[in-house]
Amino acid sequence: MRKHIAVIPGDGIGPDIVREAVEVLEKVASVYGHEFDFEYLLAGGASIDEYGVPLTDDTLERAKSADSVLLGAVGGPKWDGLEGKMRPEKALLSLRSGLGMFCNLRPALMYGALKEASPLKADIIGDGLDIMIVRELTGGIYFGEKTLAADSSWASDLMKYSTFEIERIARKAFEAARKRRGKVTSVDKANVLETSRLWRKTVTRVAKDYPDVELNHMYVDNASMQLVRNPGQFDVIVTENMFGDILSDEASMITGSIGMLSSASLGSGKCGMYEPIHGSAPDIAGKDIANPIATILSSALMLRYSFDLDKEARAIEDATLGVINDGWRTFDIAQKGENYVGTAEMGRLIRERIV
Repeated sequence: MRKHIAVIPGDGIGPDIVREAVEVLEKVASVYGHEFDFEYLLAGGASIDEYGVPLTDDTLERAKSADSVLLGAVGGPKWDGLEGKMRPEKALLSLRSGLGMFCNLRPALMYGALKEASPLKADIIGDGLDIMIVRELTGGIYFGEKTLAADSSWASDLMKYSTFEIERIARKAFEAARKRRGKVTSVDKANVLETSRLWRKTVTRVAKDYPDVELNHMYVDNASMQLVRNPGQFDVIVTENMFGDILSDEASMITGSIGMLSSASLGSGKCGMYEPIHGSAPDIAGKDIANPIATILSSALMLRYSFDLDKEARAIEDATLGVINDGWRTFDIAQKGENYVGTAEMGRLIRERIV
């Protein structure tokens, strides 16, 4: 298989962590007989410094022509004084919009060897956590009509969803569940919100096309409690934009290690944008101490969801698990008294296990 990957290192530690992910992908290509062509592009602060804008039209067009996009991180204090449309983070929104990304996959994965880093009790965590949150990205209250009274005495935000928007995100969730443990929990507020009643009705209808996947429904307030009470009950959680924003942050925190968490943004086709959920951490850029694992695991998501290379994706995930189980840590996940390795060495340790 030959694939063209647009690589956007971004700012801060972005180049450090993306370098390791690219080298992992190169090792996978070598072992499994694939060919990945990498095209490096600028976005975020790096693009502002070079071109005066966070994302150029040319960069967006080049990203569109790629089979997938690997992104590091954007932003930093250097550009904090810029107006909103000129901030580095605008590049992310423009990329997602321009690439038609309506689905955000955010795994909340915690290895058993790292469970001491979680704020939850060990008996709640068990052997570890593995949850996939599927968040709708382009609808709901964030994108609905917004109104502010002339005298600022009241304001409103419209929550709006069409059956088309709900159906397409539901299908992404069911397809993700087929690659995992076969269970979908649809989260809504159908006891109060009309949009949620439409959401529940539509997801239930879509579920009939996936008889091999179990579906259950849960109110968002109960879901937020269950995530800290019994997170092991969840496999795939699908929900609308705002609920997904909140629940995915909650789920990522219970793992206790933001440096380990990957994400994917997907559209109607196979092209996706893959990135760690953490920021650019400019204070540690270039110091060989950033954790590359979230970006490396994001590259595994790319192999699975954009290229249908599940065996290769598992090879990366198993290699990462093996390194962690053997006691290797980067600075951010090392407990007191544990030795730790740098960015490049962590990448090398993972690569050498892919055989």
